[in-house]
Amino acid sequence: MQTTSADRLASLTPGDISAVIQMAWEDRTSFETIEARTGLIQTDVIKLMRTELKPSSFKMWRTRMAGRKTKHRALRREDMKFDDLALANHRRANC
Repeated sequence: MQTTSADRLASLTPGDISAVIQMAWEDRTSFETIEARTGLIQTDVIKLMRTELKPSSFKMWRTRMAGRKTKHRALRREDMKFDDLALANHRRANC
């Protein structure tokens, strides 16, 4: 049985929400890494950010993320192939 977007979002702890927000703001952490870490797909991350951020902050984030190649592994240049999962795991301990 597949979980719905609402189920995935409802299962997050406050620490998980904080970690997702932090990773979503980071340029080098891809949506694929966020999905691997939390199970949230890109549309879930957008819903979470819309809910948790002030409207002006959400708008700023969406503008920043629009077209940003580092947020999707497949769009990155070959010289930008770094292990963003390791970066995300390192930062998770701080939450």
